[in-house]
Amino acid sequence: MTSKTPEPRLILNVDDTEAVRYAKTRTLQRAGYEVIEAGTGADALRLAAERQPAVVLLDVKLPDYSGIEICQILKQEHPRMMVLQISASFVASADKALGLNSGADSYMTQPAEPEELVAAVRALFRIRDAETELRRLNDELERRVEERTRELAEANHRLQGEILERAKAEAALVQSQKMEAVGQLTGGIAHDFNNLLAAVVGGLHLIQRRSKEERIIELAGHALQAAQRGVKLISQLLAFSRTQELEAKPVDINALITGMQNLLGQSLGPTIQISTDLGPDVGPVLADANQLELALVNLAINARDAMKGSGRIAFATRTVSRPEAPGEPWVTISVADNGPGMSTEVRERAFDPFFTTKPAGQGTGLGLSQVYGVARQLGGQAHIDSREGDGTTVTIMLPQARHAAAPAAPALPAEAPRGKQETVLLIEDDEDLRRVMCDALVELGYRVVAAVDGVEGIELAKAGPVDIAILDYVMPGLTGAETARRLKEMRPDLPIVFASGHADTRALADVGAHGLLRKPFDFDELAARLRQELGRERA
Repeated sequence: MTSKTPEPRLILNVDDTEAVRYAKTRTLQRAGYEVIEAGTGADALRLAAERQPAVVLLDVKLPDYSGIEICQILKQEHPRMMVLQISASFVASADKALGLNSGADSYMTQPAEPEELVAAVRALFRIRDAETELRRLNDELERRVEERTRELAEANHRLQGEILERAKAEAALVQSQKMEAVGQLTGGIAHDFNNLLAAVVGGLHLIQRRSKEERIIELAGHALQAAQRGVKLISQLLAFSRTQELEAKPVDINALITGMQNLLGQSLGPTIQISTDLGPDVGPVLADANQLELALVNLAINARDAMKGSGRIAFATRTVSRPEAPGEPWVTISVADNGPGMSTEVRERAFDPFFTTKPAGQGTGLGLSQVYGVARQLGGQAHIDSREGDGTTVTIMLPQARHAAAPAAPALPAEAPRGKQETVLLIEDDEDLRRVMCDALVELGYRVVAAVDGVEGIELAKAGPVDIAILDYVMPGLTGAETARRLKEMRPDLPIVFASGHADTRALADVGAHGLLRKPFDFDELAARLRQELGRERA
């Protein structure tokens, strides 16, 4: 049973002989202790329970119980009480041993000298006080250990969280650096391929314009279609590398997705169910409409292929808050399918260029990388949520535009006017492309003076009249931008058009260049751009 705390200096004196009990009581009272008395074992147990004395002075020989029994009961019910057994009859060593083994803290024989009795009681109080202090210290130690253990557990929990966050941040940094490195590589490759394709496309256009034989024109058309597929691949590479200059304008994303339904239906086939859940409060996004549409088509085609041509694809848009800038809303565009999903290993590599799980010849591995590149270049994000057997959702997050979507710009005329024998200064370091462009310009009604680099081009401009200049952007020696600056210093009114297969052309605006032709381009586009710039200069 649970006992109350013993009173600090209260002694229970138990003895059936009244004179002896009185003598011991008086001795202890003179020593400063409070004493209560009992003449029987039953009274002793009752008073012990009621008053909770700190020390019990217990006669071994009692009329109803033996002192040994009382001692055992007291120690069982009140473990913290100190018991001093005392006897005039049981004084042998065996008697003392029996008393101590029953739980007594000390044993004395009677008659005892007053000084000895008081000294024995004081010794018991010292022991009791020491035990009390030790108990207090143990309790304090346990409390501190418990508190420290809790603090360590909380610190460990925080540390584990910080380790996890750091691991995530390091993984994100490694992924970002990997994507940046691959992006730089693919950007350089794309530039070289654009020059090759420009020469091929230009030559095929010349064949179509000059040939009179239907069969040759038809074959050139087939070759042009193949070249256009190459152009599309290069566009995807540039989008991934995030160096392609995108025309970010407010785009009504809900209208864009709605307008894609016929195209998606034709591209995906009748066995794919397409559904939309377009948020009514979704505002315009800052995006390049053509590249964003291409990204969504790529996602839909990837989903169709993952579902083996049969399943459901859902397009959804929502407005959300940016975690790092709650006041700046983002628009999420998600494309979800009910296909087989991705493993963790595939999901982690899904945005890598040229990575594909499709059989050889059935995929370039550039679809998702184009999506990633466009999202990042437009200041947004892209992520994949997928588990094996549970479908895939790809979400593009883009900044919401502050202004409404603008109407579509008018397209260039289908038939551009021919030249009027104006002189074109063509500066292009690629020999094959330079020859093709010279032939094309002559075909379009212009005179041409051609240079292989910026230095030669500047000398030609000094030597004779030039009406307009076409410059490659990336050239050995003087860059296209530096060449343009020097030409403008000589002729501030000289129209300049850049023809570039390189993606990063942001420096063009600083040199007063109005026109930009992205390689590869067709002859109609070249002719229209030249007339536009020459007309601007005359105006």
